[in-house]
Amino acid sequence: MTVGDVRLATARIGDLSAIMRVMEAAFDPAYGEAWSTAQLLTLFALPSARVCLAWDGDRPCGFSAARIAGPESELLLLAVDPVRRGSGVGAALMDDWQAWAKAAGAEDFFLEMRADNDAIHLYRSVGFSECGRRPAYYRGGDGVIRDAITMRRSNAAVKE
Repeated sequence: MTVGDVRLATARIGDLSAIMRVMEAAFDPAYGEAWSTAQLLTLFALPSARVCLAWDGDRPCGFSAARIAGPESELLLLAVDPVRRGSGVGAALMDDWQAWAKAAGAEDFFLEMRADNDAIHLYRSVGFSECGRRPAYYRGGDGVIRDAITMRRSNAAVKE
């Protein structure tokens, strides 16, 4: 799939270094949210999981990682290179994830995030709303304890 000047494609194990470049640029180490290469490798072994990589020419600029469990799909990670934030890459990855999961039978879509994560604006803009909160769930490397927000979007709201 191509969105503007960005091409989206299912990632393969050979794309791990590209995914990690985006991960390192996108996730602030203070929060401890970035995954390791070993954690990502587990996704490639699961038939119910998918990593999608966004490319700007030959440069990786974002990715999503998601899984399906019965009628639900969960976004595990979404990362956009800070240089490309606000350009539609995140929204394109969100749409791609939900289209993939819907085609596989998912009816509801979930994600969890740190309560003070600016990505909440993206998630709300594509139809997600808060459905739960875990007080004092995340402890960042900065020592601050933050709530976790669970967000949901139903299949009825997903584009065909």
